[in-house]
Amino acid sequence: MSDSNFKDLYQKRLKRRGEEASTVRKVVAIVLTTLLVVFIGGGIAGYLYIKASLEPVDPNAEEEITVEIPLGSSTSSIASILEENDLIKNDVIFRFYTKFKNESDFQAGEYQFTQAMSIDQLIESLKTGKVIREPLFRVTVPEGRKITQIAETFAKSKQTDFTAKEFMKKADDPAYIEKLIKQYPQLLTEEIQSPEIRHPLEGYLFASTYDFYDENPSIETIIESMLTRTQKNVKPYLSELENLSISNVHEVITMASLLENEAPTAEDRKKIAGVFYNRMEEEMPLQTDPTVLYALGKHKDRVLHEDLEVESPYNTYQIKGLPVGPISNFNKNSLEAAVRPKESDNLYFVADGDGNVYYSTNYDDHLKKKKKHIDSQR
Repeated sequence: MSDSNFKDLYQKRLKRRGEEASTVRKVVAIVLTTLLVVFIGGGIAGYLYIKASLEPVDPNAEEEITVEIPLGSSTSSIASILEENDLIKNDVIFRFYTKFKNESDFQAGEYQFTQAMSIDQLIESLKTGKVIREPLFRVTVPEGRKITQIAETFAKSKQTDFTAKEFMKKADDPAYIEKLIKQYPQLLTEEIQSPEIRHPLEGYLFASTYDFYDENPSIETIIESMLTRTQKNVKPYLSELENLSISNVHEVITMASLLENEAPTAEDRKKIAGVFYNRMEEEMPLQTDPTVLYALGKHKDRVLHEDLEVESPYNTYQIKGLPVGPISNFNKNSLEAAVRPKESDNLYFVADGDGNVYYSTNYDDHLKKKKKHIDSQR
């Protein structure tokens, strides 16, 4: 090979190596740039996520959530409790945040928090053992109350300036009901819009104590606070509906309202629920007196035979199965009884004036117990 040819080949190799090196540098530059962008982007995303996790779950929330912090609870277990009750967005962030700020010495006890509280407010409350926000007024709605009675309860409060009639007008407003169905899809269904339903929200305003933090809260605020409480209590039982002969929330709430009005104790409510389900399986009418009174629209100390003839989709002497809707609100143990009835072969029951309930598997035995415990006392 001549010197000139060797020189040309050498120069070509140098040029190729230079091009390869340039390509490698470009690839390395692209990779480093990509990694830098990913790192910066990840850092920004991480910062935004942490920032969002430190903010209140719902800045507009007013309902109080009762939380029990057991004695000796670690920061980790407290974080888990707060997350389970939807008071914080992320328990890991809470743990790191308290560690970063060197917060400790949290107090055991029962707390009432709201989703409007920030992590700093929750920490301060847990350290002092005190509730951050104090309600302006408190209203207790007992179980077994009809929505018209609930309207009267709030209308009579010195902290409200609406009448019971105005409360009911809003509660029965079709447009408002449509809005609520969208707002509470797990609780409210189209069944409450049936033209046979007397009041769409009957039975759905949970029996409980409610704290309010605004002067003169609106009717909407009150109703939605109560629906939120109902949804919270109903939600844990939704997965169990498939085991029942009734299959939706409306029917469960209707059943709970009947049990609330039939027996005073949690145990009897479970037993009566078993009786009702047995009768439904046998296609027997439930024949429960509280539905007759609701159909009549008035209270009576004693249901007469002629009362049983009233034609109404609520009267369980005239229809088979459940009434068209609930007849009142209910206690939590009535709801539990509706979902977890006590199994038996009983098809009948009768209650005396002292609250004792007697059960029977057949009609003849039922008549004997009725004669002994009811008729003989009159």
